[in-house]
Amino acid sequence: MRSTSSRRPPALIPPRVRALRAYVPGEQPRTPGLIKLNTNENPYPPAPGVLAATRAAVDGRLRLYPDPTAEELRRKLARLHRCRVENILVGNGSDELLALAVRAFVEPAAGRRRASPSRVQFFHPSYSLYPVLAAIHGATANPVPLDADFALPTPARLRRAGRWDFHAALTFETTPHAPSGRGYRTAQLAALCRAQRGVIVLDEAYVDFAREQALAAEETANLIRARQNATAAREALIQRLGLTPSQAQALRLPDQLPALPEAPIDEATAGAALLDNRLDVRIARTDLERTAKSLGLTQVTSVVNGLHVAGGRNSETGESSQRGFEVELLGV
Repeated sequence: MRSTSSRRPPALIPPRVRALRAYVPGEQPRTPGLIKLNTNENPYPPAPGVLAATRAAVDGRLRLYPDPTAEELRRKLARLHRCRVENILVGNGSDELLALAVRAFVEPAAGRRRASPSRVQFFHPSYSLYPVLAAIHGATANPVPLDADFALPTPARLRRAGRWDFHAALTFETTPHAPSGRGYRTAQLAALCRAQRGVIVLDEAYVDFAREQALAAEETANLIRARQNATAAREALIQRLGLTPSQAQALRLPDQLPALPEAPIDEATAGAALLDNRLDVRIARTDLERTAKSLGLTQVTSVVNGLHVAGGRNSETGESSQRGFEVELLGV
């Protein structure tokens, strides 16, 4: 197709698009065998059941156009999360869902007297795609800086600081936080959601590594409240565990919930206890400590998908990547 316009191609692109700063993905080294933690690659292979299901799906159906609404998947997800099918939206990766949220809830800023309906809000540092999505849509980005420890501010503190817009059309909140990997308690997120008057999206790209999941925590709370109805709780547990009829017959619920500890357990202690009971984590941590010691590192801690270490930068030493790991050092 040939264009009959006399204007040069760049002039046909809207000014706001020409002014965009493109999203820059994380470093993508080409060295074979590297585990790219900065892009959330899993060092562990898929479960055998996942591989078997994938192989079973590779048949003559590949020639067919997929269901545009992913109806079967949405039904199963709705059963898993105990909500209605219409509450589930399936996208081509989370980036597409984030872009759809901007288009659905945010007005372009041009010609608007009030800023809030055109505002896309998020904490900084955070996912670097958020301001790009706002700019593409012609909306206003409102990055609000976090403290050095990446803690989630309370609504009261946000009000005192004066930079947060509680009426912003759309607010993105990564949980756990990216890129630091700090986890946030469900109660903290709930307080922010209650204070916000616009739409807030909890971006849980790293939720599988979190100690608390907002949706899962709410399900747990619902199960606890439903404990007054033993039959309903039993049936929900059978469905969730996928028990066979014979296994379900042998299932016995306790007469009462175990007593709570006299003193509350802090988050760090509880999280450490849970991780200590996972054999894969214990093995990985032992291997990590052994490797760190052999490299002369003075400190190693793991946070979600990142490693915080004390050592020299490869860019300063000129050494190439070793031992199959590429560690990206983040300066905030």
